[in-house]
Amino acid sequence: MADQSIPEARTPRTPRKGKTPLNGETALDGETALDDGVCEGSAKGALKEGVSRRRLLGTAGATGLVLGAAGGAVGYASRPAEATPLTSLGADQVMFHGKHQPGILQGLQARGHVIAFDLAAGAGRKEAAALLRRWSQTARRLMAGEGAQQDDTDVARDAGPSSLTITFGFGYGFFARTGLEKQRPVALDPLPDFSSDQLDKARSNGDLWVQIGANDALVAFHALRAIQKDAGQAAKVRWQMNGFNRSPGATAHPMTARNLMGQMDGTRNPKPTEADFDERIFVPESGSKDPAWMANGSYAVVRRIRMLLDDWEQLSVTEQEDVIGRRKSDGAPLSGGTETTEMDLEKTDRAGNLVVPINAHARITRPDQNGGAAMLRRPFSYHDGIDADGVPDAGLLFICWQADPLRGFVTVQRKLDRGDALSKYVRHEASGLFAVPGGAAEGEYVGQRLLEG
Repeated sequence: MADQSIPEARTPRTPRKGKTPLNGETALDGETALDDGVCEGSAKGALKEGVSRRRLLGTAGATGLVLGAAGGAVGYASRPAEATPLTSLGADQVMFHGKHQPGILQGLQARGHVIAFDLAAGAGRKEAAALLRRWSQTARRLMAGEGAQQDDTDVARDAGPSSLTITFGFGYGFFARTGLEKQRPVALDPLPDFSSDQLDKARSNGDLWVQIGANDALVAFHALRAIQKDAGQAAKVRWQMNGFNRSPGATAHPMTARNLMGQMDGTRNPKPTEADFDERIFVPESGSKDPAWMANGSYAVVRRIRMLLDDWEQLSVTEQEDVIGRRKSDGAPLSGGTETTEMDLEKTDRAGNLVVPINAHARITRPDQNGGAAMLRRPFSYHDGIDADGVPDAGLLFICWQADPLRGFVTVQRKLDRGDALSKYVRHEASGLFAVPGGAAEGEYVGQRLLEG
């Protein structure tokens, strides 16, 4: 599972200006199922010039509710000098238009929703184009901290953009429904079966996929509701899932987050500074076997991975560390050093046993153990309650990005299938593969080059 680095706190009274840059290394894990990856914090941005409806109310909203001195009345704080309007958390903005869609290169967000739709009976290419146009317009407005163009619910009225990202993708069935089978990428062929799969088909795949992330729960929910309403009669919800990550600023200093198994998660991940990063993560503009409309896009594998926490928590810390191959306290490899020290796969103890077990998850998922296969992981944890037997339904909404899912996810998952120590503590319950086109240029909507090409 991936991990998230938390940005240093900024003085809230001096929000930064300008478009959102990446904060150092992109944070995410480079392997699969529950792997290592580095998360280098949320995308940082700032307020544009001008005041939107939502930003105008941000000063009071960010301050929070306080109890009044008389009678316990509730109201907004009335001392502007001490207010923290649109703190660094709320003011951060990610740009909708760009080379790549938002929600891929940004750091992990505190709240997330993923939702899949099927086109309605009778809906085809024309209806799909109109829907993507509506969705793109809504995404642009909401990511800028504005309300929806029509019938806004006001759920996020007093919040800033809060690093909101909205990402769109196409599933395998979309192309037949729209008469675009010849434009369907070969890379979108269905994923093979894996031994750990216990997939619920009703919660897998879909014609259209939307990923929503934000650092505020209400901002994320507001976007989810707007996207659902925009679907109108053109598409119906197939499935929807909710997730979360560590909130920015939750730790005293930037550090790798922990997953629901208590492990530091996200120590290894492809980084934009690496020479072959784009080659492994994004479809090139030319010289690719993919159709031209996928230029600068990527393929998202989405898996709902349930963690068998009751079984996991019966293990001693030493046993858990052997399963993962890293120390639980600080994420360092069992072969020694710090979290970022290169793992020594050949090191043995006095008895001649490998210090990092042969079936340790971190050993198996390493790119150098899989022909260089790597993915940009950007997952969310989830908890969907406790069943009648008292067992938590919790785990990972695994989302990874790669230029070629066969070379990325499939290669690594096949190897995990052959002997990963972690496999007995997780169960893959839902799955999807989606083609995510490149970002929309100014004046375009996402998928326009496919739907109007």
